[in-house]
Amino acid sequence: MRKTVSDLHAELVRYQLVAWTAGNVSGRIPGEDLFVIKPSGVSYDELTPEAMVVCDLDGNLVDGEHAPSSDTAAHAYVYRHLPEVGGVVHTHSTYASAWAARDEAIPCVLTAMADEFGGEIPVGPFALIGDDSIGQGIVETLKGHRSPAVLMRNHGVFTIGKDPKAAVKAAVMCEDVARTVHISRQLGEPLPIPQADVDRLYDRYQNVYGQRSPR
Repeated sequence: MRKTVSDLHAELVRYQLVAWTAGNVSGRIPGEDLFVIKPSGVSYDELTPEAMVVCDLDGNLVDGEHAPSSDTAAHAYVYRHLPEVGGVVHTHSTYASAWAARDEAIPCVLTAMADEFGGEIPVGPFALIGDDSIGQGIVETLKGHRSPAVLMRNHGVFTIGKDPKAAVKAAVMCEDVARTVHISRQLGEPLPIPQADVDRLYDRYQNVYGQRSPR
């Protein structure tokens, strides 16, 4: 898991979702009440599997030479309250964070949004970093949505997934649709997709699309 989490941070850089040392990926260790997360304030160029830190589900450092990310409490809260989640990602990606700064959900006006998010990408409450307030906002907001992404007001993006790679994918897709819908609104009001069609698109993408193992 250290290697997986370390490698996935390169994807945040590749898709231009982070600047300087901001942003982080974490991954739950299967079968353990532990997760791996990026160390605080370390350059992406210096991240290695050995540099990753291990924390318990209360956010306490268990193993590692560095202090854990300043967002560790938020990640830990998500893992404690959403046992199905195996990965969490946080970014300040430009377009998605611009929606968060306006306290505005991204409306479901693209089939790619229906596929990945099952509807709009919601906005969570404003919360200060330092304790699990952000985590509380993430969990309370996502409980009412199919979306694996939430825009935390005046802050940025948090995404969840069954594993760290799925959470990174959600972060990449969140920024992509945030940019497209923003551009669309410069040209006029985008057209919403009817809920019944959103449901059909979501079901197809989640259960049919891609390669499936033979039964």
